[in-house]
Amino acid sequence: MNSKGTSYLLWLSIFLGLGGLHRFYNGKMLTGLLWLMTGGLFGVGQLIDLLLIPDMVDAHNRRRDGSIYVPGRPVISQPAPVKLTDKQLQLQLIKAAQVRGGKISVTQGVLDTGADFPEVETALIGLAKKGHVDIQNDSHSGVVVYAFPGL
Repeated sequence: MNSKGTSYLLWLSIFLGLGGLHRFYNGKMLTGLLWLMTGGLFGVGQLIDLLLIPDMVDAHNRRRDGSIYVPGRPVISQPAPVKLTDKQLQLQLIKAAQVRGGKISVTQGVLDTGADFPEVETALIGLAKKGHVDIQNDSHSGVVVYAFPGL
C-alpha cells in the first residue's frame, strides 16, 4: 500500500531538480518520465499534483488490491471466488434450471453459480451420465441445453 505521506515527500524532490518521483511511486511511469524531463511540466504540473496526490495514491492502492474504481461511485471490491463442492454446484444448477422451466445451458449455469465453464459443463455431463439430465439442442439457437425431466 502506498502512503500519501511518502508521495508528498517524493513530491518535494522537485526542489532537488527531480520532478515526478511521486508519479513513479504511484505507478504513473509515462507521466513520471515527462515530469522528470520537464521539471514537473515547468512547475505547473508539480503544483497541480499537490491537490491530486491523495486521489493518485488511492487509485494506485485500489489497482493493487483488485478493486474496481468508477469515478463518483463507491469502490467495489472483487469477492474472493468461493469453490463450491460438487453437491453444492449440482444443487445450484438444479435450482437455476427450475427457474428456467427445467432447462439450462452451460453459460446460464456459469452465470447462476459463479463457477467456471469447465466445472459447470463437467457437473451437467455427470448428471446426464447418471440419467438425471437429458442433453438437447435449443430449437431456435442450436445451443446445447440440459433438460431436467423431473422439473
